[in-house]
Amino acid sequence: MRDASRLEPVPANPGDGTVLAAWERFVQGEDQVMGVRPLVAVSWRRCREQYRVDPHLAQAPAAVAEPGRTPEHDVVFTELGFRAASVAHEVGNLGGVVTVADATGRILAEWGDQATLARADASHLAPWFCWSECAAGTNGMGTALEAHGPVPIRGAEHWCQAFHNWVCAGIAVRDVVTKEPIAVLSICCWRSELPASAECWLANAARMTQYPLKRRARDSGAELVAAYTRARTGSGAALAAVDAAGKVVIADDMASGLLSVPASTPAVDPTLRWTPGLPELIAAARHATGQAAHDPGWVGSTQIFAHLADEPTPISIRPVFSSGHLIGNLVSFGASDGVQVPQAEWSAHPRAYPRRMVALRGNRMMLLRLPEVSFAESRGKDVWLSTDQGRLRAASSSLDKLDSELADAGFLRVHRRYVVNLGRVREIERGPKGELSLVMDDRTNEMVPVSRRNAPAVRRALGI
Repeated sequence: MRDASRLEPVPANPGDGTVLAAWERFVQGEDQVMGVRPLVAVSWRRCREQYRVDPHLAQAPAAVAEPGRTPEHDVVFTELGFRAASVAHEVGNLGGVVTVADATGRILAEWGDQATLARADASHLAPWFCWSECAAGTNGMGTALEAHGPVPIRGAEHWCQAFHNWVCAGIAVRDVVTKEPIAVLSICCWRSELPASAECWLANAARMTQYPLKRRARDSGAELVAAYTRARTGSGAALAAVDAAGKVVIADDMASGLLSVPASTPAVDPTLRWTPGLPELIAAARHATGQAAHDPGWVGSTQIFAHLADEPTPISIRPVFSSGHLIGNLVSFGASDGVQVPQAEWSAHPRAYPRRMVALRGNRMMLLRLPEVSFAESRGKDVWLSTDQGRLRAASSSLDKLDSELADAGFLRVHRRYVVNLGRVREIERGPKGELSLVMDDRTNEMVPVSRRNAPAVRRALGI
């Protein structure tokens, strides 16, 4: 087994002419990117059509400070700095550099080979300059902020021609609740391949850095449950506690029906929390998070369409703090306390819910209509789709992301590893101990298990 704490050299690679030729055609306006990894092709398209980055940019632009830093961010930066410095000597011996950047792509610190650092400085691959994808195009740090897991970008895969001599790999450390990036760690080499163990080392460093974030998130979940318990005393209103991302930590019997989540079942661990499937509630909770960051005493109210309700339901949102840090919100149903939140304020930039899903088959990206997808399954680091065209790997590697994006489109999380298209459920099978399995309407009538904690939501969704 490869040692994740060591970096081992590999022979230099002069570069892939196929990728360079594809880059040249794509920069000139062609849409065909054959021979290019899907992750890179998607990044190039963002650079050309969304961010409009000049592919002939020779240096990265100056950076601005990241707004709204929290104590958790400082913990991440300190831990990544320690891990980067600990491997700096090995990276330097290989002629490379290791960097730590914040969520905006602003490089905070850099270590490594002095000659490579001098070359890096000429491209502004140095502290105080910005390497987000929207600023510097496809690159190891910036593209890692847009993706999950280690992201290697080699030679001509870089969007900007001036960076084609670099080979880099980066990985973002993300908030375990909101999934937003906090920082990014990367290794870069000049005109040579990265060590074979670089991606493994990056993944291990990110995983170790997230441990304190996970502990803090579990503690915050327990504190949210305690705040919910205190608020329920003497109150007859339906009540739920949601985290900063709008996921449900706990809900009483009445609120659970409105949110279509299990009742009175604490979900302290952030990986076990429920997505309510109500975009308006999620957007309102995120709006409340932004307001409370500037005004800790803020309380707001709005209306949402809840499950099993024919008319809009008024809700009141009250932020919950721990040691001065926002950890979530208490949502009271049927109440209208606090500042009225105009819908336009938190839906001015509505989330784009996909009407198609992107799957990968070799070098091709396939656009699937939602009815073509029977279910999505998380397996290892990938998400696989069971479709009318067979089993395909999803472009997204996050089942949580698919779950939240498809919650309003007839898909439901039924297990920590499965999200199903409810319209493709043919039969429901009950096991000897009462466990449920869904028989899907696909070519092989595959069976999808339903976890015990998700069974009530499945029964409500299917009307059984």
